[in-house]
Amino acid sequence: QVQLVESGGGSVQPGGSLRLSCAASGGTFSRYAVGWFRQAPGKEREFVAVIMWSGGEYYADSVKGRFTISRDNAKNTVYLQMNSLKPEDTAVYYCAVPRTALTTFIYYNGNFSPNEDDYWGQGTQVTVSS
Repeated sequence: QVQLVESGGGSVQPGGSLRLSCAASGGTFSRYAVGWFRQAPGKEREFVAVIMWSGGEYYADSVKGRFTISRDNAKNTVYLQMNSLKPEDTAVYYCAVPRTALTTFIYYNGNFSPNEDDYWGQGTQVTVSS
């Protein structure tokens, strides 16, 4: 069983930066893809970024060039560096891990969707407002 804990959320002005962390325990972290998803009030959950066990990175078009996902396997932690934040980035951000090592999320048309049985963290709130 993998446990995930997100941290690093907060309130920031437009143009500002935040770094989210997703700390994992309970599995061989280096063998897992880790994804970030977000959900704004009244909206569906959406894909943000994913980093594969190999280190490959994929981003939603809406965050490409502004967000960077990275991982430190020695610390069992994945980071999401968010720069040039916009009000539309306001959401609860969740990290997720597929239940099976060396597998990833569902890929379709440039985006990733969660599997039915992924592990999830509790989420961290990001608010971008002036």
